[in-house]
Amino acid sequence: MERQLDSSLRKADQVGADQLPVAIEPVHSPFFKHSFARPIFPDRRDTVLAGAQDIQLKIDQLAAMGGGVLVLQMGHHHSGRIQLKSNINLHLEKGAILEFKSEIADFLPVVFTRNEGVELYSLGACIYANGAKNIAITGSGKLIGPGAGTMREKTMTHDVIENIVDSKTPVENRIYDGKTADFIFPPALIAPINCQDVWIEGLHLERSAFWNVVPTYCERVVIRGLTIQSVGIQRGDGIDIESSKNVLVEYCTLHTGDDCIAIKAGRGYDGLRVNRPSENIVVRYCLSAEGHGGFTIGSETAGMVKQVYVHDCVFTGTDVGIRFKTRRPRGGGGEKIRFENIRMDVQHSALRWDMLGQALHVGQQASRDFKVEKNALTPRFSTIELKNIYIGSSSDCIKVEGIPESPLEHVRFERIFGRGTRYLSLKDAQNMLINDSEFICEMPEVDSLGVAELKQKNVTVVNPK
Repeated sequence: MERQLDSSLRKADQVGADQLPVAIEPVHSPFFKHSFARPIFPDRRDTVLAGAQDIQLKIDQLAAMGGGVLVLQMGHHHSGRIQLKSNINLHLEKGAILEFKSEIADFLPVVFTRNEGVELYSLGACIYANGAKNIAITGSGKLIGPGAGTMREKTMTHDVIENIVDSKTPVENRIYDGKTADFIFPPALIAPINCQDVWIEGLHLERSAFWNVVPTYCERVVIRGLTIQSVGIQRGDGIDIESSKNVLVEYCTLHTGDDCIAIKAGRGYDGLRVNRPSENIVVRYCLSAEGHGGFTIGSETAGMVKQVYVHDCVFTGTDVGIRFKTRRPRGGGGEKIRFENIRMDVQHSALRWDMLGQALHVGQQASRDFKVEKNALTPRFSTIELKNIYIGSSSDCIKVEGIPESPLEHVRFERIFGRGTRYLSLKDAQNMLINDSEFICEMPEVDSLGVAELKQKNVTVVNPK
């Protein structure tokens, strides 16, 4: 099996931004049908000279005429927050560098946004849009996030967001501008919200202050050919899909300070109030080269994550390969999720479910021995398939930590080759099937607790010693 999978799956030099084709191949998902097409913009074009013109003014002028393409020419551009309008394509030509300013004042007034799954008003994003239709950010240029300044100095880092933003406070009163409270929530690099027909392609992103690309409450989104570098940046996620529908992510290369690609859907009671899932998502031909997780569901999933298909991706050197994470007080979870044709070499766990979290974030609830009754914030993961997975190296091939009141359920592993220290650790899971798989592990035994209906068919586990 090892040779068969090794020869049939894509390698690192066959995926990622360097392999981006011009045309989009048809999408074949087991869960939904959708035809993603390149957007068309009005035949109107304007340019911005390096260091000489106001980008936002040019966007507003072009939008007033009905839209078109705004080209940032080669050279260095500086700007505060940029807000895209309908029918605008912001295009960075080769050699164009757009660097964002670093003071809070450069991102005021505050705008409606969602930060770590909670709605509020703060700095939003370096490139922001709200309620726009048919927008794009394209080209082969570079986006650089804010450097040292008041924005980074006043970023909230002292607590988890649900302890800061009271879910009972009306959203319009949740204002964080550095004055009403002595801190702000930092801007993502690109974060459209409530938008339709969004296209993001070809750019290089680096030095983000927060997550890099975050479509939120959006429909019909294509993200392709991005190269993202945020290593060393706390919470420097690469691409986070947040409560959005009909999304394609392909041919991206990610070196990140946190998760490379993550799917999210709101946090805690605020996420339940909004109740918008992330659904109908395809991720393919991406290279997660460095980061906490190659692909992650969570940890904010209150509105549910469903109908996600991830295939033909490579994870090299990430901490974890595929990770499902949530917390007892955050709600939601995911279902109808399939992974297929994935190659990975990871530092820690290859296939990981972490539903308890850390005491740092949720206190005593991070212990499975802490009794919790099922409630509105009890998360659930179920109906997950993983097929044709090659694990070249790992510490744990499969590690599951469910929660007693809501075990992980209905997970099928098929044609998995795994090489690691430990084969299988299961806590609080049921209806698990491992089929036609092979593992080479120093610790081949199954470590289980609170498990019902674990079936292994045609599974070989060998100690290399």
